[in-house]
Amino acid sequence: MIKQTVAVIFGGQSSEHEVSCMSAANVIRQMDLSVYNLLLIGITKDGRWLRAGSVEDISSGRWYHSQTEAVLLPDASKKSAMITDAKGQISFCPVDLAFPLLHGRFGEDGTVQGLLELAGIPYVGCGVLSSAVSMDKLYTKLIVERLQIPQAKYEPVAAEELKELEKVVARIEASVPYPVFIKPSNAGSSRGVSRADSREELEKGLFLAAAEDRKILVEEMIVGHEVECAVFGGGKEPVIASGVGEILAAAQFYDYDAKYHNAESKTVTDPDLPGEASQRIPQMAKEVFQAVDGYGLARVDFFVEKDGRVVFNEINTMPGFTAISMYPILWEARGISKKELVSRLLEHGRQRL
Repeated sequence: MIKQTVAVIFGGQSSEHEVSCMSAANVIRQMDLSVYNLLLIGITKDGRWLRAGSVEDISSGRWYHSQTEAVLLPDASKKSAMITDAKGQISFCPVDLAFPLLHGRFGEDGTVQGLLELAGIPYVGCGVLSSAVSMDKLYTKLIVERLQIPQAKYEPVAAEELKELEKVVARIEASVPYPVFIKPSNAGSSRGVSRADSREELEKGLFLAAAEDRKILVEEMIVGHEVECAVFGGGKEPVIASGVGEILAAAQFYDYDAKYHNAESKTVTDPDLPGEASQRIPQMAKEVFQAVDGYGLARVDFFVEKDGRVVFNEINTMPGFTAISMYPILWEARGISKKELVSRLLEHGRQRL
């Protein structure tokens, strides 16, 4: 059997660079190397594309010192990566499939997906449109509104509006009651997110979010269970959803540090939720996934209030694959191992072209 060459792309220029590296290392360890050859391409925070020699190089950070560049070519007639070694010698490595394990901006937002479309290389995960609209919290909300799935009250703010801060704050206070959450519309993994219980905290939070993105979302606080649901499929494959997982955050809310640096944060599968939330959430997750034209995988996040009301939060089209990430944990709870999950994702990616 002729092995397929998979380009695993990781790192990236977003604030989730380190998480992407952890995700890539975990996925690579689950790949069947009797079926696939690997081309490991790391993107540094300043945008250099380097070839990593091994998964150990990713885990240790040695890949940052690689002297070999590896760049995917947009030329669809080549379907290759251009490899440039330390001596400047150029070679080409044909690529059969790509797994862009990139989280956040310049990776999960349709940019790399667009490059792969140009190159004619099939890839794992959502396409250009679904990646872009799902990455943008504001546009996701506009799409989900048509599904008539409940959402938190919100007010959009453009960063340039902060020049007239008093006017912006007055508009927010008129439409969304305190406490509120301030979020960059396009940042991932809770970067730049803060809670405000007062005007002073709101003003500070707006500038914190503006450092991550020019579009900002101010939302009412929903009190309830924070839950997530994994989705897989699309195209020729039926869309299926996992059960529900609950986040037990150690911090006041599940921010970046609570996710990845606080050992007290925990995840629970199949939690006891009020009402019919556990039954309704998987169906809602599939509806959201299909509404954004999802393909491959996504994790859809909700809140569940004490009366059982389910409120949509957001969708992530390339959810984390770290040791504590909910997406693989949810499928494991349904009897699908990480190895089988990765195999299914790769095969599904091959089917897109």
